[in-house]
Amino acid sequence: MANYAEKSKTETTKEFVFTGRDFDRVRDLIYKKAGISLADSKQEMVYSRLARRLRATGMNSFSVYLDTLERELSATEWEAFTNALTTNLTSFFREEHHFPILGEHAKSRKDSVNVWCSASSTGEEPYSIAMTLCEAFGTLTPPVHIVATDIDTNVLATAAQGVYNIDRLEKMSSERVRKFFLKGKGAQEGMARIRPELRNLISFKQLNLLADSWPVSGEFDAIFCRNVMIYFDKPTQGKILKKFVPLLKSDGLLFAGHSENFLYVSDDFKLRGKTVYELASLHDIRSKATSRHLSKG
Repeated sequence: MANYAEKSKTETTKEFVFTGRDFDRVRDLIYKKAGISLADSKQEMVYSRLARRLRATGMNSFSVYLDTLERELSATEWEAFTNALTTNLTSFFREEHHFPILGEHAKSRKDSVNVWCSASSTGEEPYSIAMTLCEAFGTLTPPVHIVATDIDTNVLATAAQGVYNIDRLEKMSSERVRKFFLKGKGAQEGMARIRPELRNLISFKQLNLLADSWPVSGEFDAIFCRNVMIYFDKPTQGKILKKFVPLLKSDGLLFAGHSENFLYVSDDFKLRGKTVYELASLHDIRSKATSRHLSKG
């Protein structure tokens, strides 16, 4: 009884009523829109983030807000809804072991190098890729093009500006900071801007991995899809991986997050090591299918 009373008291102190049905509707909408599977434990996070949207739109009810989304009356609000529920945890050279592998891979290329960063967030990852490739080629103007995409338009705007608090650079060597950043002065003291040469290597685009078509083309030497698949269920992961195949060169690399495992999701890729994948050969695919058949038998 005491626990129930405490819970009821907490609920009554909230600015807006947020029921289990409201949460289920949010989960259904964000799954259909962006493929994100929200766990039961995310209810308070959802309330906190979407309560800001209710205040911004002047609505006083989650049910009215969600009705508006379902009727698709505002494309702008759909964008704001998706942005609000997208998690953007990132840092420069996150999962650092991937970058030397990328650098060595780039050195083996005979022509220009094309890389797709499919969940670029606020830009730290694509700029880390750019720095790595500049170091690999020994120049600020290497034969490199990086496509950086994200579903969240707000973080893309931040990424395109390339301006960061100096604290974000503290784990980088002083040599890298000196080489690749311009430190702010006066009113901009405490901030740092990516050098324009690196910014020129990157094209930023909005992209929903669940969309029927993607605004990217050609074949990439490497695709970074790190720490985003964890938000999708296995069928959705499989569909996305299948669509990566024609966009990756035959000897291209797919970089995944440290907690992501694609071996039981797709037959199209095999593990090279350290959460780096490469395209599987026909022989690999047949062997995997035979092993799966024998294990069932």
